[in-house]
Amino acid sequence: MARFSVLLALCAALWASLAAAREDLPADAPLRIGVKVRPEKCDRRAKDGDRLSMHYTGTLYADGSKFDSSRDRASPFEFTLGRGEVIQGWDQGLQNMCVGERRILTIPSGKGYGASGAGAKIPGGATLKFDVELLDIKS
Repeated sequence: MARFSVLLALCAALWASLAAAREDLPADAPLRIGVKVRPEKCDRRAKDGDRLSMHYTGTLYADGSKFDSSRDRASPFEFTLGRGEVIQGWDQGLQNMCVGERRILTIPSGKGYGASGAGAKIPGGATLKFDVELLDIKS
């Protein structure tokens, strides 16, 4: 009976992990932008040419595994919006964002790292999911 219970538990765990996995979006799918936190007041919105300071956590859409996080390093990431310093999904998905706003960006591979992927943690064709928070806008 104990072996049956263990086998049943293993089967349930396998089924749950398979059910949680999602397929990557097509490379040409549209960028998805969800607002997680919207500040009550927004004096300035991010636009091309602005230097942004961000916190982010990046995960694979298919299985939720984390591949990078500025929060883990306690070190915000800075870049200039609209200059191609980041993947296309960020340059597009962070437009008009307010300081204090948090968004969830779901980025198909065509606006991410494409068919080649990036390093060992991001396979080719991967859809990416980013939880991003705008900390500061500098001109």
